Amino acid sequence: MKKKSLSANPLTFGDWAVAGICLLLIILCLLPMLNMLARSLSSANALVKNEVTLLPVGLNLEAYRTVLNDARYTWSLMYTAMLTVGCTFLSLTMTTMCAYPLIYDQLKGRKVLNTIIIITMYFGAGTIPTYLLLRSLKMLDTVWVLIIPNCLSVFNMIIMKSFLLGIPISLRESAEIDGAGPIKVLMKIYLPLSTPVLATLALFYAVGRWNGFSDALMYVKNRDLYPIQLLLYNILNSTNSMEAAQNEGFTTPGLGETLRAATVMFATVPILIIYPWLQKYFITGATLGAVKE
Repeated sequence: MKKKSLSANPLTFGDWAVAGICLLLIILCLLPMLNMLARSLSSANALVKNEVTLLPVGLNLEAYRTVLNDARYTWSLMYTAMLTVGCTFLSLTMTTMCAYPLIYDQLKGRKVLNTIIIITMYFGAGTIPTYLLLRSLKMLDTVWVLIIPNCLSVFNMIIMKSFLLGIPISLRESAEIDGAGPIKVLMKIYLPLSTPVLATLALFYAVGRWNGFSDALMYVKNRDLYPIQLLLYNILNSTNSMEAAQNEGFTTPGLGETLRAATVMFATVPILIIYPWLQKYFITGATLGAVKE
């Protein structure tokens, strides 16, 4: 007797509605990027005539050649990439070092430390006191002013601590019975099981640093220390398109707009490449911390 195969449940109206909403949101997110890409690849005359929507008009790569041949852009991109990698590594280290001790019930003053840390989420000194503090520490106009003040996020630390608390305590106790100390338990038990949360927080920290420019705008005057987003901010805030073009040695009307669009794409694409690489950790995150019998 043949077994009757189980067919998949048919899609309901609610499923199609959710799929349609998701598709609409995807389109709304892609349209501005497609428009910016089309503007960066279009001719200056097409931009002047406002003929560019989602497809390039009069294919032109001059703006990209300008960006790639200008040492300011290439150095700012490499500098921002190194800064992002360094800040992300330091932030993950600080987040783990802060969250890990707080999962131990026997830690003296654990509740007080938790309270003090959480208070910093709601109360800050403000911009002027922060500026005065950084000036007294002689960190202004140095690379450290872009690294140290934002090396730890309390919100991300809470996420890390909650994840560590979700790992069965029996794993830690079995390692401690075998003579493992707290550091070895962290390195051998917790960190290998924390790949999903580490990948997630790494993405948060990396995107935050890559897109950050306000700290550099307030604390950095040396143009060699400008991250790519601050350089882009200065270009986009030019008084008009002709000014941006003349700064690059061009006088063609509309070329400044093409240059702006190319710079936006130049600064956006690298961080978009990282996300799909980390996406696999989000997908498998539900099973990596499970206890296998």
